[in-house]
Amino acid sequence: MSQRLSTIYRPGSYRPEESVTYLMRQITTAVATEVSALLGPDGLTHAQWVPLLKLHTGEASTPAELARVCYLDAGSMTRMIDRLEAKGFVCRTRSDTDRRVVLLELTPQGREIAARIPSLLCEVQNAHLSGFTRAEVETLKSFLQRVLDNTQERQDLLALETRTA
Repeated sequence: MSQRLSTIYRPGSYRPEESVTYLMRQITTAVATEVSALLGPDGLTHAQWVPLLKLHTGEASTPAELARVCYLDAGSMTRMIDRLEAKGFVCRTRSDTDRRVVLLELTPQGREIAARIPSLLCEVQNAHLSGFTRAEVETLKSFLQRVLDNTQERQDLLALETRTA
C-alpha cells in the first residue's frame, strides 16, 4: 500500500453523492445506458453488447476468457452466450486441437453489429466530454489511472491477506 494515507473523506462530513466513486458510477451508468439505447433496436442490452465488443476486439475467444474480461462468473456467461447465440450474433465451435475447448465466433450479423459499437462508444463519450480540452481529458485519464492503480494494489493486498489468513 501507499506510504501516504489519504484522508480526503471523513465520516462526519461524508456525502456519498460527492464521492469520486459515486460520480464515476453515475458516469459509467449514463454512458452504458445511452449506448444500450442506441443498440436497443438491434436487440442488444448493455450486458449483451459488451461481450460482442470483447469478441470483436479479440480480447476473448472462449467462454472462460469472455467471463473474465466481462467480470462475470462462468454460469452467467454461459447463459449470456446462450442468449447471444439464440439471437444469431454468436456461434460456438469446438477447438480442432483440444475438443474440450469451446471457441466463440461472431456470426456475420454479430460482426456487423460489433463493428458499429466502437463508433457509438466514441460518439457517446465525446458528447459526455464536451467542453473538455484534449489536455484536460489526458489529465483526467491519468488521475483515473492512479485511482485504478491504487485499487489494484488494494485488491492484491486483500488477496494476499486472504491467502495467509
